[in-house]
Order: sequence, then C-alpha cells, then structure tokens
Amino acid sequence: MHESDPACAVAHGEAAPPQGDRTLVAVFASPVAGYLLRYGADLGYRGILLEPDRDLAEKVRAEEPPFEMTSGPPAGLDGTADVVVTDHHRADLGPVLRDLLACECRWIGVMGKPYHPAPHEVALAELGVPAEVVARVHRPIGLNIGSRTPPEIAVATLAGLVADRNGRPGGFAF
Repeated sequence: MHESDPACAVAHGEAAPPQGDRTLVAVFASPVAGYLLRYGADLGYRGILLEPDRDLAEKVRAEEPPFEMTSGPPAGLDGTADVVVTDHHRADLGPVLRDLLACECRWIGVMGKPYHPAPHEVALAELGVPAEVVARVHRPIGLNIGSRTPPEIAVATLAGLVADRNGRPGGFAF
C-alpha cells in the first residue's frame, strides 16, 4: 500500500482542487487577453479586463465569454491579484501601469521580448515613477516554450504565474 498524494487525488478527480482567491487582470483588449481570461477561469482566477478605450472594450465584450470589465484599476486589488499587460505599444501604457503599481497586486508583468527595449520603463520614468517601483514590473513574462500564437502565449504566461505562485522555477527543473 502506498501513501496517497493529494495532488494525484485532485488529478484523478477524487478530490476538489484547492480553492483560493485569485484575480487575473488582463490589461488592454487583445487576442492574448481573451485567452488569458478564458484559460485563467479554468485555473480558478476571477478574470477582469482593464481596457480604457470603450470602443475596444465593447468589441471584446461581444466576442469573449463573460468577465468583469473596467476602464481603470479595479477597486480592492490586493495580494491575490496578478496583472498582465498584453500590449506594450499602447500610448496609455505609462499612466495605466503607474496606477496599477499603486495597488497592492501580488505580481505585475508586461509582455514583450527580452531583446527589445522595455517601453514601460521609459513611460514610467517620464511620469516620475521611482526606479524601485518600476523594478516591480516583470518582463519578459511566462515560460520560455517558444510560444508564438495568442493561445500559446496565454498558456506560457499562465504557466509562469502558476509556477511563481507555487514557488517553482517552471520548466523541467524539479
């Protein structure tokens, strides 16, 4: 007889997965944001789309499954909230990110390739955000799985968030 691993019991449907308060804020309407919110719901996240542009927000509302939408940082963000900025080319990147950094989020990241300049750093510096606050922003984000499509990028990003939440390095290191 062997001891039962609680994780195995969950994987085999013999026990409910642990439930916790998790919030995922996808910033800016994009295909990746839609997949993040959709897949994040399966991982137990309460999904919120933060989109300051009402026209873009309405297009997403018509196309995606239901989730909360807001034009600014949601009230009550705390240590359970993970924030993913899905478009680093937006003109409003700096002000939106500055306002999110004022919240008590667990994790904030901006999508972008590591060999490209990080536009959020310049945008935040121009707004007078101190370097130590800017340093809270993760970039690049997600696991390096060679993702190229919006669903793959969402999977890599969410896998990275799960690994970080669980204190794991991600990848195949055990």
